[in-house]
Amino acid sequence: MKKLIVLSTLVTIFALTVMPALALETGINYGTYTGLGTKDLREGIMNVVNVLLGFLGILAIIIILWGGFRWLTSGGSEEKVGEAKKIITAGIIGLVIIFVSFAIASFVISQLITATGAA
Repeated sequence: MKKLIVLSTLVTIFALTVMPALALETGINYGTYTGLGTKDLREGIMNVVNVLLGFLGILAIIIILWGGFRWLTSGGSEEKVGEAKKIITAGIIGLVIIFVSFAIASFVISQLITATGAA
């Protein structure tokens, strides 16, 4: 029983040390064969971040427009105007957060690309 445990442990260690090398040889061509392309993973991640932040930016603009609509249709009521101002303020704060997160994500990804020599 002890020999079986030692043997299975050695086989597992060998498999774990050899598999990354095998994946490196076949993994790059595998993306081409399956139609996934040969684009760098970091660039793909940045594209996903761009799409998500673009969607959030559109959502923030819609919130600002909704606040403006609420202000226009408030009919002079101070309570409704105050609520509309809060909505617009929240939309602007959200838009600023989205711009800052885009800048940080762009900086981090570009630094990763240049640091690893992918570019």
